[in-house]
Amino acid sequence: MKNQRTASIKRKTRETQVELTITIDGEGNSQINTGVGFLDHMLDLLTKHAMFDLTIKASGDRFVDDHHTVEDVGICLGQGIKEALGDKKGIRRFSSTSVPMQESLANIAIDISGRPALIYNVSFPGEKIGTFDAELIEEFFEALSTNAGINLHINVPYGTNAHHIAEAIFKGVAKAMENGVRIDERRKDVPSTKGVL
Repeated sequence: MKNQRTASIKRKTRETQVELTITIDGEGNSQINTGVGFLDHMLDLLTKHAMFDLTIKASGDRFVDDHHTVEDVGICLGQGIKEALGDKKGIRRFSSTSVPMQESLANIAIDISGRPALIYNVSFPGEKIGTFDAELIEEFFEALSTNAGINLHINVPYGTNAHHIAEAIFKGVAKAMENGVRIDERRKDVPSTKGVL
């Protein structure tokens, strides 16, 4: 494929070990095994709808809880996105979308600016989604946005089913990313008056 943008990331700490490969110009294929089933499901959704190709193999101190694994996968995915985008020449940069999932709605806006920030206005009806701690979704996107250098706004104005809310968020981020990283053939430079992102 023309202008295929890829990266491979490895991270090993006393708490986790993560190996990740990403292709931005992919076909939506994923091979993901983090040991956290709900996270795997959400990352499969993200990969499919962003049209990335993503492979992740992770292990961590899940006898403590899922926190370190979820956060470190977010770190590695953010680093992979940043590395794969390179100098960001020609990308659309900005994108926003609204994604419904049955009774839930997620509104997502991104700026692939090199200036990370996460705005997260989400309320879950409970602390758990199955056995998964719902608060870890914010931790995941904080790690991703910080390491990718993305300004990411996630707003959920309504929703009553925690799984649906999470799914709307991940699909929304995927669609915003798909559009934001896309190459605009009219643009020959970096989309910034500064000349760098």
